[in-house]
Amino acid sequence: MRISYHGHSVVQIQTNGKTIMIDPFITGNPLTDLKAEDVKVDVIILSHGHNDHVGDTVELAKRDHALVVANADLGTFLSWQGVNTHEMHIGGSYQFAFGKVKLTQAFHGSGFVTKNNEMIYCGMPAGILFMNEGKTIYHAGDTGLFSDMKLIGERHPIDIAFLPIGDNFTMGPEDAAYAAKLLNAKMVVPMHYNTFPPIKQDPHKFIKMLDSQNGKVMLPGDVIEI
Repeated sequence: MRISYHGHSVVQIQTNGKTIMIDPFITGNPLTDLKAEDVKVDVIILSHGHNDHVGDTVELAKRDHALVVANADLGTFLSWQGVNTHEMHIGGSYQFAFGKVKLTQAFHGSGFVTKNNEMIYCGMPAGILFMNEGKTIYHAGDTGLFSDMKLIGERHPIDIAFLPIGDNFTMGPEDAAYAAKLLNAKMVVPMHYNTFPPIKQDPHKFIKMLDSQNGKVMLPGDVIEI
């Protein structure tokens, strides 16, 4: 399994000949190394409906005939735009041909702002567990710290956890370090920081806060193979 990070909360997973993207915020993302026109994707998984996570989903999904996996409310909204969706909800899992996906709880908001400045409610935010090839990736989405992260780690031993550290909208570094301890992941990667002024953080300081977890700062375009 090949996992790459592309700025903000954009994570790409390549497994069994398929390319899966989580929260493909590419256009307008000042930190990404990607260009939407160069991306080829088979599956898109969304944590929630905020614009900086839905990103280029509709354009990519229509162009590449990709499947979009999201909570039922967000999935319905996207299906109205001609996107092929598979709708799920918190606590549910589904075994796809490309891997197993389970949505976990997350504490955040989930509203999409249209070009006409309308706010569309997009259901509950989620974290994402992706399982394939005997490995488990946890993408926490946008969330604050919550104690059931310990339960998530106990139920699903995690190989790599992507955790937001930006503060202001999500956990800050201190809470994210505590979350890493609860999750007990083999490796922890910070995300959702430095994209906008309110979430400016030093990811290397976060890594030093970790207890016994192996932390890694991934720059946009960096790859981990597990």
